[in-house]
Amino acid sequence: MASRMTRKVEKLVGRERVCRVATVGDGVMPHCVPVCQVVDGGKIYFGSGDEAGKVKNLEATPHVCVTVDLYSDDWSQIKGVMVQGTVELIARGPRFRKIRDLLYAKYPHYRTDAALSPSDSVIVEVTPTHVFTWGLD
Repeated sequence: MASRMTRKVEKLVGRERVCRVATVGDGVMPHCVPVCQVVDGGKIYFGSGDEAGKVKNLEATPHVCVTVDLYSDDWSQIKGVMVQGTVELIARGPRFRKIRDLLYAKYPHYRTDAALSPSDSVIVEVTPTHVFTWGLD
């Protein structure tokens, strides 16, 4: 178990088109949803509407689990990573715009189909605290 992402982990998380994000609010029921992510500077980022369940959970409990996995019927080829971390919600400003631009570059349809605006969206910044991998030797 590491506390930061290696270059190999960053490449996997950054390359994949979707990851799963698990949060828990002030209750005990987990919430797990797919999101579109980018990696920058050793951190994972994704956008969300500011009223989404995951954002409400993160406001109450700023801890998250992000998983990317590559399944194969040949189990010797299964690969994946689970990143546990703390979050910061970025509502506006230069970092919001920078990460929004990275998301728009990776997902061109994001700009029109799920536009991120400071008026109703946030960028979620995940700082890894624990990184677990499998099949990435």
